[in-house]
Amino acid sequence: MSAQHTAQEPPTALATKLAGARSDGRAALIGYLPAGFPDVASSIRIIQAMVEGGCDVVEVGFPYSDPTMDGPTIQLAADRALAAGTTPADVLRVVSATAETGAAALVMSYWNPIDRYGVDRFATDLASAGGSGVITPDLLPEEAGEWVEASDAAGLDRIFLVAPSSTDRRLRLTTDVCRGFVYAASLMGVTGTRDQVADTAERLVRRTRDVTGESGPPVCVGLGISNGEQAAEVAGYADGVIVGAGFCRRILEAPDLDAGLAAVRGFAEELAWGCARPATRDPGAGPRV
Repeated sequence: MSAQHTAQEPPTALATKLAGARSDGRAALIGYLPAGFPDVASSIRIIQAMVEGGCDVVEVGFPYSDPTMDGPTIQLAADRALAAGTTPADVLRVVSATAETGAAALVMSYWNPIDRYGVDRFATDLASAGGSGVITPDLLPEEAGEWVEASDAAGLDRIFLVAPSSTDRRLRLTTDVCRGFVYAASLMGVTGTRDQVADTAERLVRRTRDVTGESGPPVCVGLGISNGEQAAEVAGYADGVIVGAGFCRRILEAPDLDAGLAAVRGFAEELAWGCARPATRDPGAGPRV
């Protein structure tokens, strides 16, 4: 049985946002930005612009020096955050500011920073900051016992990744411990914008739903989504559209922060437009209602 919140547990902000998008007949828009990029105060303003443009959920990145899944754009953004002196306390500060916008706030983090911070302490502090949960891209479900216990105790959602290479057994193992949503990586590779969404994405979503059934957690797709048309394509079969590199790139390429904020807000509006107009390929596709 998948790890879903029971009727006695209050839903997290993430669960509420995903359910709201589903009831509206659209996919949720999930944006990503490293905390402290290009500095802490500016990262808060950027996230505010993302939410103003239409992001339902924001993944606050925990900057890390060895980002094995991240492509060059996000690596550069994380490097700048680290160079600016971003600390774990700053990450939690950005989470709190994100929650204050009304969006659901998640942390995207490799396992090492959480382990060094202290697993129980991190779960408690994140919940106190208003965070809904954590995405852990390099944590294997069978090695996540400590995190499962800590996240349960703190009432946090926990999101693990599945990939096109995942076997049915791996899909079952992963989705059984997910709570919040399942992160479907659309391709084998690192993050970054691409000219088209990998054709493996829809197949992976279908395989995941075949394993979890109708009562399973939402399935959200990330890696490679770079415009509104691609968002609409993914919204035709997934519950959420995850975008990170595109937001980072607009800040990196902007001549100043104000121009970057305008670009980020406009990009979020474009993606939100796509999420609200799912390009359904057949009657069996599309977000579950």
